[in-house]
Formats: sequence, structure tokens, C-alpha cells
Amino acid sequence: MMSVMLDKKIVFITGAVRGIGYASAKVFARAGATVLLGGRYLEKIEQAIDVIRQQLPDAELAPILCDVSDEKSVKTAFQKIFSTYKRLDVLLANAGVLNDALIGMVTTEQIREVFGVNTFGVLYCSQYASRLMARTGAGSIILISSIIATNGNKGQAVYGGSKAAVIGITKSLAKELAEQNIRVNAIAPGFIDTDMARSIPVDKFRERLDSIKLGRIGQPEEVANVALFLASDLSSYVTGQIIGVDGGMLI
Repeated sequence: MMSVMLDKKIVFITGAVRGIGYASAKVFARAGATVLLGGRYLEKIEQAIDVIRQQLPDAELAPILCDVSDEKSVKTAFQKIFSTYKRLDVLLANAGVLNDALIGMVTTEQIREVFGVNTFGVLYCSQYASRLMARTGAGSIILISSIIATNGNKGQAVYGGSKAAVIGITKSLAKELAEQNIRVNAIAPGFIDTDMARSIPVDKFRERLDSIKLGRIGQPEEVANVALFLASDLSSYVTGQIIGVDGGMLI
């Protein structure tokens, strides 16, 4: 069933072909938005769109090729959004990579890859999105951080650092862009049932699960629903916030 929470809003989601991004694309489309699904591979984006259309035949969906770690690719993506739609109402900067190692084993290549997507990508997308939103005098930028950013975790200095930077970006942009009526908030998910979470060893998976007070892994849709709140007018007076979606997880 479709709703009108985001009726006629133009939404761009990075990393939209799986996990939280894909769940958000479905949730936002169901709420009446025109959803632009970002990803690095056109075939995968179109497959995701086809699956969503099977469930929501009336959904307004479009593919946007975008490697968020490449500033030129981001610029091209936003030029396409502007030429096609002339505006952007919501950015969900969700694209992220997880590449863990103990600090003694961390490589320069790892640092560049993780920060390239998780931090630089957020900055590039926020820069171009805010320019588009400023034209209409309103917008909502939603950045995806992590519980690792707020709590830290052994072996995750690089990932945690890249996601902690997102918190600083969120708070700074919220202050900078408020006068243009552009709200900026972040979501800090805990242990969510995605391919990323399922890629860790079984013993680590159980250990993470045992640390969650609600006693279960979170669903991508549960993060997407918080993103929907932040994208909608229900959160019209909310900016500069970091919202944990973690089931009471302790790290």
C-alpha cells in the first residue's frame, strides 16, 4: 500500500542495491517519493528496480550510476539529477564499505578505500546535494554512520574512524545549512541483518547478537523507517542529530 508521506519528493539514495539502501528505496517508494537508486553497476541497479516494481508497480524509480569515492562520478550523477528533475529534496548517503583489520595489519590501500567511500563520498554527495537543495530553499540530508563510530570496537579503527568523521560532518553541516532550511542528520545503526553483517565469522556473529538488549539482529527496514522519518515533514524541527538504531546494543 502506497502512502503520501513523501509525495512528489525527489530522493537520491547511494548504495541502493542492497542492505539498508535497498530497504530504504522500497520504504521511500511506498511513501510516494520518486526514488533515484545510486550504485556503481547499472545492471545491479536495474535488477533492484525490477524487484521493487514487482511489489510496487506504481513506484517512481530511476537508476543513477555513481561511485561516491570519485568526485567526478558524483558530479556527473548530480548533473543528471538536475537536468532530469531540476531539484533534490532528500539525500540518503548510505554507500559504505567495511574492511577490518587490527591496526598492525592495516594497509594504506585499506585506509584509502574505506575513507574514500565512507567519508569522502559523504562529503562529495553532501556538497552537490546541498547546492541543489539551496535552489528550492529546503531539503533533508541523511548520512549513515555506525555504532562503531560512537562506541569504537577492536580491529575497527579504520571503519570506526571513517564513520566517526560522518558524525562531525553531520553536526557541522547542520549548523552551516540551517539558514537555507536544509536539515542534516545521521543514523548510527547497530547490528543489522545485511550482507555486510553476514560476512563475519559465526562466533563473532553470535557474540554481536548476545550484546543486543532486544535479543535479535535489526532489520534493514527498521533503519529505513528512521530514514523515512528524517526525510519527511514529521522531523521538520530535527537537525544535527545522531539517531542510534541498535536495539540497545552494547560494544
